[in-house]
Amino acid sequence: MTTTVLVTGGTGRLGRTLVPQLADAGHGVRVLTRSKREPAAWAWAVGDLHTGRGIAEAVTGAQVIIHLATTSGRGDVAAMRTLLEAAAPGRPHLVYMSIVGIEDVALGYYRAKLACERLIEESGLPWTIQRTTQFHDLITAICDTQRGLPVTMMPSKVSFQPIDVTDVADRLVGIAAASAAGRVPELGGPEVRDAAELARTYLRVIGRRRAVWSIPLPGRAMRDFRAGNHLAREHAVGRTTFDEFVARIARERSSR
Repeated sequence: MTTTVLVTGGTGRLGRTLVPQLADAGHGVRVLTRSKREPAAWAWAVGDLHTGRGIAEAVTGAQVIIHLATTSGRGDVAAMRTLLEAAAPGRPHLVYMSIVGIEDVALGYYRAKLACERLIEESGLPWTIQRTTQFHDLITAICDTQRGLPVTMMPSKVSFQPIDVTDVADRLVGIAAASAAGRVPELGGPEVRDAAELARTYLRVIGRRRAVWSIPLPGRAMRDFRAGNHLAREHAVGRTTFDEFVARIARERSSR
């Protein structure tokens, strides 16, 4: 019997990788979108988590909902309430993507993610929460936003354990095919590496010549990052290293 899976945030970085994998695994995939899109190998469900428009129709008939949609944190909690209210009558398995260490890093976005977790736990729905470390793409995005500067700056004494979205998608496909499991083991990247070292690796591979400076940044969040509260050293199960990821980026750019 085919399982119908609704994916919110299906057009984002992780969603674009996950949705085809779900379809290849034999699931009936439905992707939530705020505007009508062209037909594809999966169905589009038009709805808006912030206004509630179309959400009841989008969740109807879904046995599994994988909730990836997020913003900078603003509105995420309200959107979660909207989704839970719409899903309650059908009682689907709700799968939520979260972040390692959100109770121990003083960022507003992390506080919103933690509040969403609490809402899920209290919802009465069957649920699974998967926490991961930061994606490889975060490191490259930090570098790319500074490409107009003469140097690239990274926080000093901060390490990351980045993971590839393909590894996360593989885990989520398995979760979608299984029963709700509550809070499952964290998913961390294969290596813990210094932030400046990661930036140098990326810039060297793509051929962008510039210095990388390690900058001491103030604030509670930076203190928490320096303490490694966002790392999952005991769950370094991701397969794709950062070097392999940036090599893939370089190949893709050279083939264009």
